Amino acid sequence: MGRFSVMTLTDAAARRVSEIVATRENALGIRVGIKKGGCAGMEYMIDLVTEAKPGDDVVEKDGSKVFVAPEAVLYLLGTQMDFEVTTLRTGFVFNNPNQTSACGCGESVELTPAKPEALASAAS
Repeated sequence: MGRFSVMTLTDAAARRVSEIVATRENALGIRVGIKKGGCAGMEYMIDLVTEAKPGDDVVEKDGSKVFVAPEAVLYLLGTQMDFEVTTLRTGFVFNNPNQTSACGCGESVELTPAKPEALASAAS
């Protein structure tokens, strides 16, 4: 039984993380966090990781690492991270079950944190 993952990555997302890491010196992966902002209340933040921070959760797929900021864990529980290229946008997409609404521009979302019990039951 492996350690429980907060999020899952699609093949496309894992490939994109690998590409990003390959072009940046000292990069270990990317970190996903949440910040207040945007018209729906919260935005996803993606940063390059050059050193792991204590408390980060790490999701790995095919050697690609995505670090999840501790304060974002309950908001991202059960989320599938994908990478898509469409005529309108290219970027990471979060299919998040905790999302209650999103704004029209797709840049910000309203998230309800999962209950801590969900984390406990998912990990067991």
